[in-house]
Amino acid sequence: MPKKIRIALIGIDHPHGMGWRESLTHVFDELEVSAIVPAFDGATTSLEERHAAVARFDSVTELIGSGGDLFDGALVCLPNDQGPEAVIALAQAGKHILLEKPGAANATDAQAMAEAVRANQVAFQNGFIWRYDELANRLREMVADGRFGKLISVEMTWATSSVDRRGPEHYLFDEKKSGGGFFNWLACHHLDLLTYVTGESVAAVSARVGNFGSTDSSVEDGGSAIMDLSGGGLATFTGGYWHPRWMNDIRWTIRGTERWVYWDPGRVNTGGVLEIHGPQPQFMAMEETFELPPDDTTGYGGKAMVSLLRDWIRTIGEGGDCRNTPESTVTVLKTIDSIYESSENGRRVES
Repeated sequence: MPKKIRIALIGIDHPHGMGWRESLTHVFDELEVSAIVPAFDGATTSLEERHAAVARFDSVTELIGSGGDLFDGALVCLPNDQGPEAVIALAQAGKHILLEKPGAANATDAQAMAEAVRANQVAFQNGFIWRYDELANRLREMVADGRFGKLISVEMTWATSSVDRRGPEHYLFDEKKSGGGFFNWLACHHLDLLTYVTGESVAAVSARVGNFGSTDSSVEDGGSAIMDLSGGGLATFTGGYWHPRWMNDIRWTIRGTERWVYWDPGRVNTGGVLEIHGPQPQFMAMEETFELPPDDTTGYGGKAMVSLLRDWIRTIGEGGDCRNTPESTVTVLKTIDSIYESSENGRRVES
């Protein structure tokens, strides 16, 4: 039987910490937790019984110095002001990296991480789970196959539960720790997916972000961005922490000269729906519809996260890159940096 990959959990109190730990159970045939760094003010939240006897350390420095022979890689779930330093130290110690997104507050810090990962030839995976979504990959294939014709626009929206629902005292709403608000924490998923699905880069950005809801914080609760794509089309994103209850309202529309597609990944009682409209003469006639069954996979991100984890495990054994690379992490943070700069200065910013 092949030897299991041993990982350290760094930042078990992270908002997604419990979800990550549950997702990891789906790959315990290939992986095991061998060390823990609570990391959030030394807290030791209640852990599942299966982790009760796992070695614990007070810091990443202590983990590497005293427990370096206990683990092969690490799941890093830290605030954005702490993540880059931890990733660089782990990479320099030859440890493989599994990173909670986005992993850094800005593109400069992400670039430093990328250079450390490449210099030390360790496996890298970031938690941008949407790259492993089945319907997102169907869209990517459609674009690559030319089914849209010339790409005209990608329209994205994501509204979710309010700052009050999430707790305004949380570090996510502390600019010094997070580096940004909604765009850094949630919009990053679909700004990353935009380049993955279209195969194009963001050439320029015009944006307005701010606090539009009822609770002020040091970071934005949402906003809108218009992006020029490298192929000549445009993309828009509008979203924020704007709903008074727990929910995710996510929609995409992709328009081309030959077809347009409506994607509703959160439609009730489904695992997502794609409605593909072609050049039929009938008004609003659909060419194809794809509807996935509900995903009951436990943990953060469901089946997509399990696929993400399997991809990381594969690269540890075989080499190569995951779908999320150090460079793609830098790319999405460059776009977010440009969104913030455009909003602050009131002008279009070239990315």
